Amino acid sequence: MSLNMKKKLILGILVIVLIACASTDMLAQCPMCRMSAESNLQDGGTEARGLNNGILYMLAMPYMLVGILGFLWWKNRKDDDEDAIPLTYSDN
Repeated sequence: MSLNMKKKLILGILVIVLIACASTDMLAQCPMCRMSAESNLQDGGTEARGLNNGILYMLAMPYMLVGILGFLWWKNRKDDDEDAIPLTYSDN
């Protein structure tokens, strides 16, 4: 594994750890949102549907970003493989 690849791997792991540490504050808000949405639906409101759509939107964004980055990586890797000079051996 090259040194550049190791640096990228360490950076990626560090980013994941930092995101995991920062998400504990966000988890505390889930019961409040749930109670607010339930009381709104019981009162005949429609804001809970918007909240659910927002949650689905936030859920889809990381998957879309990872998918786009994966596709770009695959596309660039494919181009690099095509540019490589094939090794041929002769019997000379």
